[in-house]
Amino acid sequence: MTQRVRVHCFTVTADGVGTGENQSFDQPFGDVDPGELFAWAGATASWVNRTEPGGNRGLDDWITRDFAHGIGAEIMGRGKFGPQTGPWPDHEWQGWWGDEPPFRTPVFVLTHHPRPSLTLGETTFHFLDTTPRDAVERAKAAADGGDVRIGGGVTTLRAFLDADLIDDLHIAVTPAELGAGKRLWDSPDELTDRFHLERVPSSSGVVHHFFWRR
Repeated sequence: MTQRVRVHCFTVTADGVGTGENQSFDQPFGDVDPGELFAWAGATASWVNRTEPGGNRGLDDWITRDFAHGIGAEIMGRGKFGPQTGPWPDHEWQGWWGDEPPFRTPVFVLTHHPRPSLTLGETTFHFLDTTPRDAVERAKAAADGGDVRIGGGVTTLRAFLDADLIDDLHIAVTPAELGAGKRLWDSPDELTDRFHLERVPSSSGVVHHFFWRR
Protein backbone atom coordinates (compact mmCIF):
# COMPACT_ATOMS: atom_id res chain seq x y z
CA MET A 1 0.00 0.00 0.00
CA THR A 2 1.29 3.46 -0.89
CA GLN A 3 2.45 5.56 2.02
CA ARG A 4 0.73 8.93 2.16
CA VAL A 5 1.73 12.27 3.62
CA ARG A 6 -1.21 13.61 5.62
CA VAL A 7 -2.37 16.51 7.75
CA HIS A 8 -5.03 15.63 10.30
CA CYS A 9 -6.83 17.61 13.03
CA PHE A 10 -4.94 20.81 12.21
CA THR A 11 -7.01 23.76 13.42
CA VAL A 12 -7.10 27.38 12.30
CA THR A 13 -9.39 30.34 12.92
CA ALA A 14 -11.89 31.64 10.36
CA ASP A 15 -9.23 34.07 9.11
CA GLY A 16 -6.67 31.29 8.68
CA VAL A 17 -4.53 31.85 11.80
CA GLY A 18 -3.08 28.73 13.43
CA THR A 19 -0.56 30.26 15.83
CA GLY A 20 -0.59 33.70 17.44
CA GLU A 21 2.23 36.12 18.00
CA ASN A 22 4.48 36.16 21.11
CA GLN A 23 4.98 32.42 21.58
CA SER A 24 6.60 31.55 24.91
CA PHE A 25 6.91 28.74 27.47
CA ASP A 26 3.68 29.92 29.07
CA GLN A 27 1.92 30.54 25.75
CA PRO A 28 2.71 27.69 23.31
CA PHE A 29 0.27 29.15 20.76
CA GLY A 30 1.26 32.73 21.41
CA ASP A 31 -1.69 35.09 21.71
CA VAL A 32 -4.09 32.35 20.59
CA ASP A 33 -6.03 30.62 23.37
CA PRO A 34 -5.47 26.88 22.67
CA GLY A 35 -8.56 26.05 24.72
CA GLU A 36 -10.67 28.03 22.27
CA LEU A 37 -8.82 26.79 19.22
CA PHE A 38 -9.06 23.09 20.10
CA ALA A 39 -12.28 23.06 22.12
CA TRP A 40 -13.99 21.05 19.38
CA ALA A 41 -11.39 18.26 19.65
CA GLY A 42 -10.93 18.36 23.42
CA ALA A 43 -14.65 17.80 23.92
CA THR A 44 -14.66 14.49 22.04
CA ALA A 45 -14.48 11.05 23.63
CA SER A 46 -11.59 9.98 21.38
CA TRP A 47 -9.25 12.97 21.67
CA VAL A 48 -5.71 11.69 22.05
CA ASN A 49 -4.98 13.97 25.02
CA ARG A 50 -8.11 13.03 26.98
CA THR A 51 -7.21 11.90 30.52
CA GLU A 52 -10.71 11.32 31.95
CA PRO A 53 -13.71 9.30 30.76
CA GLY A 54 -16.51 11.04 28.93
CA GLY A 55 -16.63 13.30 25.93
CA ASN A 56 -19.08 13.58 23.09
CA ARG A 57 -19.64 11.39 20.08
CA GLY A 58 -20.65 12.45 16.58
CA LEU A 59 -18.79 13.98 13.66
CA ASP A 60 -16.01 15.66 15.67
CA ASP A 61 -15.33 12.44 17.57
CA TRP A 62 -15.34 10.40 14.37
CA ILE A 63 -12.57 12.69 13.11
CA THR A 64 -10.43 12.68 16.27
CA ARG A 65 -10.70 8.89 16.41
CA ASP A 66 -8.57 8.81 13.26
CA PHE A 67 -5.79 11.01 14.68
CA ALA A 68 -3.35 8.11 14.98
CA HIS A 69 -4.96 5.68 12.52
CA GLY A 70 -2.38 4.43 10.02
CA ILE A 71 0.26 6.95 11.13
CA GLY A 72 3.79 5.57 11.31
CA ALA A 73 5.77 8.79 11.82
CA GLU A 74 5.25 12.52 12.33
CA ILE A 75 7.14 15.59 11.11
CA MET A 76 6.87 18.81 13.09
CA GLY A 77 8.61 22.16 13.22
CA ARG A 78 10.79 23.13 16.13
CA GLY A 79 8.10 25.49 17.41
CA LYS A 80 5.78 22.55 18.05
CA PHE A 81 8.47 20.88 20.17
CA GLY A 82 9.23 24.01 22.18
CA PRO A 83 9.54 27.80 22.00
CA GLN A 84 13.35 28.07 21.96
CA THR A 85 15.14 29.51 18.95
CA GLY A 86 18.81 29.46 18.03
CA PRO A 87 21.36 27.01 19.46
CA TRP A 88 20.12 24.79 22.29
CA PRO A 89 21.56 26.09 25.59
CA ASP A 90 21.57 22.47 26.82
CA HIS A 91 19.68 19.25 26.27
CA GLU A 92 17.97 19.04 29.64
CA TRP A 93 14.63 20.46 28.54
CA GLN A 94 12.65 17.75 26.76
CA GLY A 95 9.81 19.62 25.12
CA TRP A 96 6.21 20.42 25.95
CA TRP A 97 4.92 16.88 25.68
CA GLY A 98 5.72 15.34 29.07
CA ASP A 99 6.94 11.85 29.87
CA GLU A 100 4.44 10.13 27.56
CA PRO A 101 3.91 12.21 24.41
CA PRO A 102 0.76 11.33 22.45
CA PHE A 103 2.55 10.47 19.18
CA ARG A 104 3.90 6.99 19.97
CA THR A 105 5.85 6.92 16.69
CA PRO A 106 9.14 8.34 15.48
CA VAL A 107 8.85 12.14 15.33
CA PHE A 108 11.15 14.23 13.14
CA VAL A 109 11.63 17.78 14.42
CA LEU A 110 12.90 20.23 11.80
CA THR A 111 15.47 22.63 13.22
CA HIS A 112 18.61 24.44 12.10
CA HIS A 113 20.23 23.28 15.35
CA PRO A 114 20.10 19.47 15.60
CA ARG A 115 20.55 17.68 18.92
CA PRO A 116 20.74 13.99 19.88
CA SER A 117 17.59 11.92 19.52
CA LEU A 118 15.34 11.79 22.58
CA THR A 119 13.03 8.96 23.64
CA LEU A 120 10.09 9.62 25.95
CA GLY A 121 7.75 6.70 26.54
CA GLU A 122 6.82 5.24 23.14
CA THR A 123 7.91 8.34 21.20
CA THR A 124 11.38 9.08 19.86
CA PHE A 125 12.16 12.61 18.67
CA HIS A 126 14.82 13.03 15.98
CA PHE A 127 16.14 16.54 15.27
CA LEU A 128 16.97 17.27 11.63
CA ASP A 129 18.39 20.18 9.65
CA THR A 130 17.17 19.17 6.21
CA THR A 131 14.73 19.87 3.40
CA PRO A 132 11.03 18.92 3.51
CA ARG A 133 11.58 16.30 0.80
CA ASP A 134 14.44 14.63 2.66
CA ALA A 135 12.44 14.75 5.91
CA VAL A 136 9.56 12.93 4.20
CA GLU A 137 11.92 10.27 2.86
CA ARG A 138 13.40 9.70 6.32
CA ALA A 139 10.01 9.64 7.97
CA LYS A 140 8.62 7.14 5.46
CA ALA A 141 11.62 4.89 6.03
CA ALA A 142 10.99 4.98 9.80
CA ALA A 143 7.19 4.61 9.55
CA ASP A 144 7.17 0.82 9.03
CA GLY A 145 4.81 1.13 6.09
CA GLY A 146 2.52 3.66 7.76
CA ASP A 147 1.62 7.16 6.64
CA VAL A 148 3.52 10.30 7.61
CA ARG A 149 1.62 13.06 9.43
CA ILE A 150 2.73 16.66 9.03
CA GLY A 151 1.90 17.91 12.50
CA GLY A 152 2.63 21.62 12.20
CA GLY A 153 2.96 24.39 13.00
CA VAL A 154 1.78 26.74 10.33
CA THR A 155 5.24 27.55 8.94
CA THR A 156 6.10 23.86 8.62
CA LEU A 157 2.78 23.00 7.00
CA ARG A 158 3.19 25.83 4.49
CA ALA A 159 6.70 24.60 3.64
CA PHE A 160 5.42 21.11 2.83
CA LEU A 161 2.52 22.52 0.81
CA ASP A 162 4.92 24.75 -1.12
CA ALA A 163 7.10 21.70 -1.82
CA ASP A 164 3.97 19.85 -3.07
CA LEU A 165 4.56 16.92 -0.71
CA ILE A 166 1.15 16.55 0.95
CA ASP A 167 -1.45 14.08 -0.30
CA ASP A 168 -4.42 14.73 2.03
CA LEU A 169 -5.36 17.42 4.53
CA HIS A 170 -7.98 17.76 7.21
CA ILE A 171 -8.21 21.35 8.52
CA ALA A 172 -10.76 22.30 11.18
CA VAL A 173 -11.81 25.95 10.90
CA THR A 174 -13.21 27.60 14.02
CA PRO A 175 -15.63 30.57 13.91
CA ALA A 176 -13.26 32.94 15.75
CA GLU A 177 -11.15 35.54 13.93
CA LEU A 178 -7.84 36.85 15.27
CA GLY A 179 -6.55 39.22 12.62
CA ALA A 180 -2.89 38.62 13.55
CA GLY A 181 -0.59 35.63 13.83
CA LYS A 182 0.82 32.95 11.56
CA ARG A 183 -1.67 32.40 8.78
CA LEU A 184 -2.15 29.15 6.89
CA TRP A 185 -4.10 30.85 4.10
CA ASP A 186 -6.19 33.85 3.19
CA SER A 187 -8.79 31.44 1.80
CA PRO A 188 -8.89 27.63 1.63
CA ASP A 189 -9.78 27.98 -2.05
CA GLU A 190 -6.10 28.81 -2.63
CA LEU A 191 -5.42 25.06 -2.53
CA THR A 192 -8.09 23.99 -5.01
CA ASP A 193 -5.68 24.19 -7.93
CA ARG A 194 -4.16 20.95 -6.58
CA PHE A 195 -6.79 19.53 -4.25
CA HIS A 196 -10.46 18.72 -4.22
CA LEU A 197 -12.15 20.42 -1.26
CA GLU A 198 -15.20 19.34 0.72
CA ARG A 199 -16.49 21.46 3.61
CA VAL A 200 -18.49 19.68 6.33
CA PRO A 201 -20.02 21.78 9.15
CA SER A 202 -20.22 20.36 12.66
CA SER A 203 -22.67 21.08 15.48
CA SER A 204 -19.67 22.36 17.48
CA GLY A 205 -19.44 25.36 15.14
CA VAL A 206 -16.29 24.09 13.45
CA VAL A 207 -16.29 23.55 9.69
CA HIS A 208 -14.13 20.58 8.70
CA HIS A 209 -12.23 21.06 5.45
CA PHE A 210 -11.13 17.88 3.68
CA PHE A 211 -8.62 18.16 0.83
CA TRP A 212 -7.46 15.36 -1.41
CA ARG A 213 -5.32 15.47 -4.53
CA ARG A 214 -6.90 16.01 -7.95
